[in-house]
Amino acid sequence: MPSTLDLYKKLTALPQGKRLFSIAFSQKAPYFASIHPRVQEMRPHLGQVLIPKRRSVQNHIGTVHAIAACNGLEAAMGLLAEATCPADMRWLPKGMEVSYLAKSTTSLTCIAETTQADWAAAPDVPVRVRAVTSDGTVTVEGLIHLWVTPKR
Repeated sequence: MPSTLDLYKKLTALPQGKRLFSIAFSQKAPYFASIHPRVQEMRPHLGQVLIPKRRSVQNHIGTVHAIAACNGLEAAMGLLAEATCPADMRWLPKGMEVSYLAKSTTSLTCIAETTQADWAAAPDVPVRVRAVTSDGTVTVEGLIHLWVTPKR
């Protein structure tokens, strides 16, 4: 079975490939479909997802809901983890710490980043995450902690 990263590379080489991969990604983890993610980047140490600002992700004041932002951050982290985790290891999220810094008034780009040194610290791997508006304002930032262990 091809890896998620292999599938990303194969599909994104096609016209509309990122759109097709985004749909497939949402089917694999159906909860992510609630934010209508558009996968922008997937590679080792980087995952990036766009959450379009639409009614289904808005709160009562018309901004992107904080939990929708967290869902996007977890989706970006999942892409990063799938692209970075060694084939003989498995990863599980074990916690998330976020700070809400500003109103999310536009679509959000959710970014997850690590370094090789972060993965060398396994089994506890910290993933830095942030959500950014179209004008560059960071609205949410924090850490998602992964537990990375050998596959059984």
